[in-house]
Amino acid sequence: MNVGTIKLLWISAEHWAENQWTPDDDIVDIKVTLQDETCWIATVCSFQHVNTLKLKWSESGECLSGRYLWAANLILAADTSRSTIETMLQNLLVNDEFRYALAPVES
Repeated sequence: MNVGTIKLLWISAEHWAENQWTPDDDIVDIKVTLQDETCWIATVCSFQHVNTLKLKWSESGECLSGRYLWAANLILAADTSRSTIETMLQNLLVNDEFRYALAPVES
């Protein structure tokens, strides 16, 4: 069941202060509005950022000193740039996986 086409993509990092976003090593929240006006959310994390968090948490003790990571509706990606996220979302739509990877926003 194809859920539609993308009308609007909001990426949290595009609203951060300048130079705060490092797409190759970051984690961002996204909200996708489809043409049918349904909204979907997810968290996108770069593969490198998983390593960054593991190292940080091994020192701070968080998440059993970096032994686990969890986030609701987490999608791992090569980076968190708009172009990568757009391509990823299109692929999820084409492969009929979109509704499994993102969570619907209840209105």
